[in-house]
Amino acid sequence: MLRATLKSLLARKLRLILSGLAVLLGVMFVSGSFVLTDSLGRSFDNMFANSLSGTDVIVTADPAINVSEMEGEPVPGMLTSADLAAVRETTGVAQAIGDVQADGARVIGANGKVVATFGPPRFGGNWTGEVGGRELREGVAPSAANEIVVNAALAKKAGIKVGDQVGVLTTQPKQTFKLVGIFGYEGRLDSRGPVTEVLFTEPVAQKLMLGKEGKFTSISVTTAGGSDPVAVRDALKTKLGKGYVVQTGSEAAAAIASGFKEALDVFNKILLGFAGVALFVGIFLILNTFSIIVAQRTKELALSRALGASRGQMIGSVLVEAVVIGLIASVLGLAAGYGVGALLSQLFASFSEVQLAGVGLPLAAVISAFAVGLIVTIIAAIMPAIRASRVPPVAALQEVATPDRPLTKLTVSGAIITAIGSGLIAFGIAENVWLMFAGVLTAFIGVALLSAFLARPAVSVLGRVFSWSVPGKLGRLNSGRNPRRTAITAAALMVGIALVTGVNTIVTSAEKSLRGSVAEEFHAELIVSGQGSPGLQPTFDGTLLPRMKQVPGVTAVSAEYGDQAMIDGKPGWVSVNTDFPAAVKMFSLSPVAGSLAQPGPDEVIVDDDSGHHLSDVISVQHANGLQKTYTVTGVYKQGEIYGGMVFGSGAIEGMRQQLPSMAFVDLSDNANEAAARKSLEALLVDSPEMLVQNADEYLDAQSAETAQFLLMIQVLLGLAILIAVLGVVNTLALSVLERTRELGLLRAIGLGRMATMRMITVEAMVITVFGAALGLAVGVGLGTAVVRGLADEGLKEVVLPWEQMGIYLVLGAVVGVIAAILPAIRAARTNVLAAISYE
Repeated sequence: MLRATLKSLLARKLRLILSGLAVLLGVMFVSGSFVLTDSLGRSFDNMFANSLSGTDVIVTADPAINVSEMEGEPVPGMLTSADLAAVRETTGVAQAIGDVQADGARVIGANGKVVATFGPPRFGGNWTGEVGGRELREGVAPSAANEIVVNAALAKKAGIKVGDQVGVLTTQPKQTFKLVGIFGYEGRLDSRGPVTEVLFTEPVAQKLMLGKEGKFTSISVTTAGGSDPVAVRDALKTKLGKGYVVQTGSEAAAAIASGFKEALDVFNKILLGFAGVALFVGIFLILNTFSIIVAQRTKELALSRALGASRGQMIGSVLVEAVVIGLIASVLGLAAGYGVGALLSQLFASFSEVQLAGVGLPLAAVISAFAVGLIVTIIAAIMPAIRASRVPPVAALQEVATPDRPLTKLTVSGAIITAIGSGLIAFGIAENVWLMFAGVLTAFIGVALLSAFLARPAVSVLGRVFSWSVPGKLGRLNSGRNPRRTAITAAALMVGIALVTGVNTIVTSAEKSLRGSVAEEFHAELIVSGQGSPGLQPTFDGTLLPRMKQVPGVTAVSAEYGDQAMIDGKPGWVSVNTDFPAAVKMFSLSPVAGSLAQPGPDEVIVDDDSGHHLSDVISVQHANGLQKTYTVTGVYKQGEIYGGMVFGSGAIEGMRQQLPSMAFVDLSDNANEAAARKSLEALLVDSPEMLVQNADEYLDAQSAETAQFLLMIQVLLGLAILIAVLGVVNTLALSVLERTRELGLLRAIGLGRMATMRMITVEAMVITVFGAALGLAVGVGLGTAVVRGLADEGLKEVVLPWEQMGIYLVLGAVVGVIAAILPAIRAARTNVLAAISYE
């Protein structure tokens, strides 16, 4: 029986290739993700080990604000000159250097614009010499307060050279420095990773990056000859006591690298999530393939039963085929994944100045490749295997081997599973995001089962568009003759389009709800804000506020300062508003208790959702270490677009950036908005990150980031759609083989080659348009459920992305045309005489 199964499999090589291709692509995605993250992880290990190679021990302070990545950015603690002196006095310490390094040093390039990065930090710090592989390539080290050096990567991006006057933004307004040197790193690297670095003299770095002289972010220690770094580390721990983190250089390098690896792990999980979607779609393809194979081999299987094969042997026969296909797909997918991972690693290294540690094949990639490839294939083959075991021996004597079966059980099962999935989604939105994801998966399975019931009427309606010709009528009838097969083929395309449509519906609804809230509640004409960037927020000089108020037509300017803090022991955000009564009018805020007058230096106004009440005392640990208490003097009703705590001016001294990051400008009824904007932009000439926009422009800028997110989703789900296309190709190719005699008869009675190709193309288009329409319906349903579930979060109405939905529907038709090309050509080349005699 085993030999017969293997011979049958090898006799149909095309079927083998098409069946395994979906699994191969999914395995490629999975294994490639592990190869990429493993390669980058080891590269980061090497990079930080090299950067701290000359450091035996490193001392840092406990974080001032220690929060998770989900809660915000951790705020490092500060060391003092006294700490540096204590370290230098410790036995075994040969040299101790105070280091200053903080994110937020933004260089204004030769084009007058701030050099931007898309995530990597823009460090500012002090020059401590050619240490840690750092090499001064041009010029000299900074020695005066007005001198800086930058890394070579930043010099290239900014278009600046030694001797230039360079504008730099930090925690202070723009200052101009003379560029006296450019440095790089050993190995001819222009930077350590894709970061930019601006290095000042020590006092200037402390003042501009940390807000106060005499502060450091770390102390690098070189031990005396013969001293054990571990012993020196322990001695420093004992001497410094609590509140400090003391590590050897290798420990510190590993700790820093682990932070980057956590980010890589999140990235890997995202990639694996999309790989999961691709494999889920692949299950539909394999299920359909094996179902068709079983249908085609009904007579062959019946003869095997008549010769004495048991039901168990029949199931084993189909599962052996699945295992062979899974193994071959896993091996090829692993090889392809290694290649893709290596290519992406090289691309990342070339764009980010990371010295690649070499591309390896981690054990996780190998295990996941074979586990995923085999499990997915076997799961998809189980139902067809059971169906094969039920073929009676008498079927060998029948001419028609694939009788149509009732859809009652399938439909009822689909309805129940869809209902369960919908319930899990509804419950998960409020309680647990993983339950929601489980609900989405369950709902997809339920809809896939229901689609067989929907296929025949839907295909009949869609196919009438093409029924003006005989090939069109034949294609419509062919696509509806086997609703199960049509449904499974369409379901593969449905998943990808449903996910994109669902996300698009949520995003479009959120954007529309926000715009509606802004139009209803926001009554200022202009917004001064910075372009988004990592690290410190874009800011402008607070001394400009009085001059802004003097601009003709301006009636009020309400500026905001903000920073992270620990509020009553929990991570939070401290905001200071320079004219809160004006903000009350601009944002249509209404009082609940107390006064909404400008809070005093030690006062705070809260919204009614904060959990605080009038006269409560709130304890705040600010980002720069300042501890203060504030008394609640007013409570306002939280608006759709405005909420939180508004502190008095005393909170500004606890912020790392003591500059405003936003301003809302109210104009008089007869003011010239264009003239006012021009005047404000002229005042902000030294703050090139700041933009002056009206509300619509501001929201457009925010939605542009959302558009990039949607594009990324569409690109990553493109693999699922590609597998769906393969599914249509596979189904049609096997269907052409199955209908060889039928095609021969059609050709014999006069159906030409081009007409045959049109017939197959119509069949493909009807199936894919049905899948796209089903995906749109499911996506809209999922998106609507999430929007309704988030009504309390401000999502007021469901808005459908009609334009994108139209594009997806057209995409469905295009996919059908593409998928039909090879099967249509094969059908057109059918030899009439050979086909008529085909069994």
